Amino acid sequence: MPAIRFDGQAVVVTGAGRGLGAAYARLIAARGGAVVVHDAGVAQDGSGFDPSVADGVVAEIAAKGGTAAACYENLEDPAAGQRIVDFALTRFGHLDALVHNAGLVVFANLEETTPAVWDRMIAIGVDAAFHLARAAVPHMRRQSYGRIVLTTSGRAMRVEDCVPGLVAYSTAKMAQVGLMVGLAAELADTDIRVNAISPVAATRVLRRQAPELLPDLVAPAVAFLASQACTTSGAVLNAAGGRFSAGWWNRAEVVDLGSTASPEEIAAHWRRFMAPAAKPE
Repeated sequence: MPAIRFDGQAVVVTGAGRGLGAAYARLIAARGGAVVVHDAGVAQDGSGFDPSVADGVVAEIAAKGGTAAACYENLEDPAAGQRIVDFALTRFGHLDALVHNAGLVVFANLEETTPAVWDRMIAIGVDAAFHLARAAVPHMRRQSYGRIVLTTSGRAMRVEDCVPGLVAYSTAKMAQVGLMVGLAAELADTDIRVNAISPVAATRVLRRQAPELLPDLVAPAVAFLASQACTTSGAVLNAAGGRFSAGWWNRAEVVDLGSTASPEEIAAHWRRFMAPAAKPE
């Protein structure tokens, strides 16, 4: 397998000042990419502003001979996505890959999820992804190439993997799967590939007492999805501690109950509906 490189490419990574995003930015830069390190430097609750967070990663990349530039836009602003893309184009002349990693977690049960909390979670988790893609895709179309990597979460995809207090978070993360599918279908006749990463890592966002779940062990998955080597579109790549698996929506076996189907027949066949269909050889 040829080495995966990003020489001559410009890549935007949002939320790249810490944790997973910083790991993604460092790896892509180490493989020759010019990276826009985006991070508003907010606190865990989304408050504040600290440009040194993004600046620190840029300095680290530069010290190792890489190329990077810091961008500090607040993704709660609907216009921020366009400004981030414009920044990349002004600084590097083109945009070849977009990795939307930035996110926010506010633990709150349904009753505690106020309209203000909901709006903030949706602005960053859903709206920002849309605005970034809408700004990036026209440029990718013009250059006949692009890669977009969105971010979902196992917390959103399986009840068994979720915990109480993540209604807004789960909604935002699954919305990015829908955005991925819609974009992948719309861009199917181009060389713009759209996929999603579902990472598990010990970070400040969803803290885990698991030092083996290093962000650096997720970064190779994102580097692959953001590269020319990835020719798939519409898949979710799960990554945790060096373990990887791809996932996508899979229908169960179709059961034909005819035009007179009753609720009782649905109940009788429920287990059959829930069993995954056999995959073709």
